[in-house]
Amino acid sequence: MTSVVLVDDQQLIRDGLRLILELAGVQVLGEAADGAEGVRLVLDTAPDVALVDIRMPELDGVEATRRIVASGSRTRVLVLTTFEGEELTYRALEAGATGYLLKDAGGERLVAAVEAAAAGEMPLAPTVVARLVAAYVRRPPAPTADRLGTLSERERDVLALMGAGRSNPEIAAELFISLATVKSHVRHILAKLDLRDRPQAIVLAHECGLVGSG
Repeated sequence: MTSVVLVDDQQLIRDGLRLILELAGVQVLGEAADGAEGVRLVLDTAPDVALVDIRMPELDGVEATRRIVASGSRTRVLVLTTFEGEELTYRALEAGATGYLLKDAGGERLVAAVEAAAAGEMPLAPTVVARLVAAYVRRPPAPTADRLGTLSERERDVLALMGAGRSNPEIAAELFISLATVKSHVRHILAKLDLRDRPQAIVLAHECGLVGSG
C-alpha cells in the first residue's frame, strides 16, 4: 500500500486530499500545517510520497523539499501549486522534488500522480520539463557528454526519452519493451551516471544533446 503525508497550511485542503487518497486505498500517515513540521513528519514516518504545498508560512515548500532531500530520505516529494508555471514550483523541482500537482486536479489525477511518484515516475507536464531544463541551460555547460560512455545503446535510448518527458509506460510502448525492463534501465542509468533522480536525468539528457531543443 502506498503511503503519504500531507503538508499544507489549509485544513480544508488537507481534509480533501485525505478523503480522496484514503478512498483510493492510499495510506495517509499524517498531516502537517507548515513546512518545518512537514519535514519532521516525513523523517519520522518515512512515507513513500510527501504532498507538499509550495506556499506556506514559516517554511515554504521549496525549503521543505530541500531539507527532505538533504536528509537522505527516500520519500518522494510532490509539490502542490495553484498555478502552472509558478516560479517556486521550478525552484522546488531543482531542490529535488519528484514532480508537481495542480491543486485543482481531480481525484483521479491526484491518486495517479501519487502512485506514479511512489513508483519512481515524474508527474510533470511537458511545459514544466521545458522550464526546468531552461533553468539549467542558463548555467555554464558541464563536461557531461563523456559520462554517457558507460551506457548501453538501449540505455541511451531510454535516457533520451526520459529527457523528452516520457513516462515509463510511454517509454515501454515506444521502444516495444516491458515496463519492468524500462524500470531496470532507469535504475541502471541513475546508478551509472551518479544521478539523484529523474529530474537530474532529464537535465543531463538535454545537456548532452540527446533531446532536440525544439
